Amino acid sequence: MRPAGFLTLVQRRLAWLGFMLAAVQAPVAAILVDDASWLFAVVVAVLVATVILADDARRRQPAEVRSRNYSQE
Repeated sequence: MRPAGFLTLVQRRLAWLGFMLAAVQAPVAAILVDDASWLFAVVVAVLVATVILADDARRRQPAEVRSRNYSQE
């Protein structure tokens, strides 16, 4: 059975890996770098987290809602 979200299993794992790396890199960069370039890692982490949350929301939709949304397009 294929997952109901728009990310495949490999993409989902890579998204989690990217989120964790960006979330760890941001505070480390904030300590080591004097400028505000660490904010980029925070923005990337928030963007990846949004994609993961959207995929979770799509996976948790009942099947009839998903099929109804596809038939209207």
